[in-house]
Amino acid sequence: MIARRAIESDRDAVLALYRELRPHDPPLAPDRAAALWSSVHDSPHSLIAVCEHEGQVAATCMLALVANLASEGRPIGFIEHVVTASAARRLGLGEACLAFATDEAWRLGCCKVVLLSGAQRPQAHRLYEKLGFNGDVERGFVIKRPVG
Repeated sequence: MIARRAIESDRDAVLALYRELRPHDPPLAPDRAAALWSSVHDSPHSLIAVCEHEGQVAATCMLALVANLASEGRPIGFIEHVVTASAARRLGLGEACLAFATDEAWRLGCCKVVLLSGAQRPQAHRLYEKLGFNGDVERGFVIKRPVG
């Protein structure tokens, strides 16, 4: 098992994991996917973490850094799109991927790392708590764009 920053050749595997996470999302056109990948992958304010299992990318998450005027100007890290391939679950890949992303957040000077998770995912919440995330420290509120 190897957790690391994603490289260009990981793009298709990461997009396949996103399809597992969000099967109802329409697929991105290849040129749009390439442009978005570059925007996230090449930015100094974000990174895509992956975890390999048996030579294949089997888990991913994204860390985004948000500039911050408080906390001595240290950025806030946001982790999103945590997904492990269904065939590779319960092997510690998600844990390794999240630990890598969190370590990178600390290395990059973040004052805190925020991770939002669906309210109905207690198994995922147990994993996050195992890694030190605490759902009772602050409360997250989400508003989603209206359909149509």
